[in-house]
Amino acid sequence: MNFAEEILERFPASKPALVALDSDGNREVWHFGELIARSAGLSGALAARGVRRGDAVMTLVGNRPEWVLAMLTCFRVGAVAMPCNVQLRRPDLEHRAAAANPKLAIGEERYLDELPEGIPYMSLAELADVLDEDLPHDAPVEPVDLDPDDPAVIIFTSGTTGKPRGVAYPQRYLTGQRLQAEHWFGAREGELAWCTAATGWSKSARNVFIAPWLCGAAALIHDGRFDPEERLAIAEREGVNVLCQAPTEYRMIAKRAELRPIPGMRHLVSAGEPLNPEVIRAFREETGLAIHDGYGQTETGPVAGMRPDEDPRDGSMGRPLPGIEIRVNDGELQLRPQTCPTFFSRYLDSEPFEGEWWGTGDHVTQDDDGYLWFEARADDVILSAGYRIGPFEVESALLTHPAVAEAAVVSAPDEERGSIVRAVVVLREGDPGPELAGELQDHVKGVTAPYKYPRVVEFADSLPKTSSGKIRRSALRVS
Repeated sequence: MNFAEEILERFPASKPALVALDSDGNREVWHFGELIARSAGLSGALAARGVRRGDAVMTLVGNRPEWVLAMLTCFRVGAVAMPCNVQLRRPDLEHRAAAANPKLAIGEERYLDELPEGIPYMSLAELADVLDEDLPHDAPVEPVDLDPDDPAVIIFTSGTTGKPRGVAYPQRYLTGQRLQAEHWFGAREGELAWCTAATGWSKSARNVFIAPWLCGAAALIHDGRFDPEERLAIAEREGVNVLCQAPTEYRMIAKRAELRPIPGMRHLVSAGEPLNPEVIRAFREETGLAIHDGYGQTETGPVAGMRPDEDPRDGSMGRPLPGIEIRVNDGELQLRPQTCPTFFSRYLDSEPFEGEWWGTGDHVTQDDDGYLWFEARADDVILSAGYRIGPFEVESALLTHPAVAEAAVVSAPDEERGSIVRAVVVLREGDPGPELAGELQDHVKGVTAPYKYPRVVEFADSLPKTSSGKIRRSALRVS
């Protein structure tokens, strides 16, 4: 099997595959024939830089055509695509590089300064030369015949009790997305679908272009900052039929933009964290469309979702996708990996999971009709604006500041973002107050990805701990 070959070549070369918008308003349309030719050309350049089957290739590219090309080229040659969020800082990337040992990084010039020493890279200027038909190029690499269990993609978790862990997906993960593409994402032949997820997250790897193409739709990508009114304007101008957003984006649009029916808009989907029922109701009342919520983990891929042809039950994350076996055991949602076509191969630092049931760590209830209702997470991960943030990472960043003796990070409820990062800090030196709180926030932004910084910083004389000395985060949470 080879996803790049099988999927791209099933369409006419002249069929639109990708509509790309940049932050300056420039618009490009890429056809399937162009993607085949350009990814073939890029494959020769990767081979000339020593990339072989099974090697990891890191990307530090935003929602641009070059990111899609890099991913497709990895699929073509059997390299392992390792997309990274462009907000990651050097310590974040050092950890990922140590775990995955990338052979090459492909990145935008403005992000390459954060790249750890010793990793060869290709800038987008160099990539542009590779795509320039007037320049000499290395011979393309023919699509590699791959086994379904061969590695395809590496995505890192957010980390809860430790650093993020690399999750390796097999080749079958790519074609396995057809299940959720048809029974949740719901795009149709000839439509335009827009998944707004930033590169580096599991949802972007599967839904920005893979799910649309599996349904015969074109994909829209936008390399620009989120603005609620602009989001609706772009969807209206481009004729978007299916919109996939994080719950926070739906919340912000409901609060800050003028909700209205969008001509051509047919289907709305959301995943990443629970979506408030009142937001779903607002969209239903003002746009005529309800939001179809879904559920999955980095390790599992999509597990449950509202079907495209059903009226959502507000607040539910839907039913298990067809064929996926789940159970609720002592309140925890568990699934049988053998029935989940997108289940991961292994963590990079451990052996494959061989148990009969995978525990998600999420506590749910299931009603008589099979619909799942999220209740709480069993671990401490913070779901904020679609990002999954491990408290350990933020605490570690805070502890690198000379004024901090101890720090505990928990979630705090937020109307728009669902949750935000709240830090409780014990000082080593300095005076507690707004000035130092701002300094600590800026410090975290400089040490790790800015989206992880604590939006609330509080000071305390001590932290609650267990008898073994572990911080009791549960005692710090506010409801």
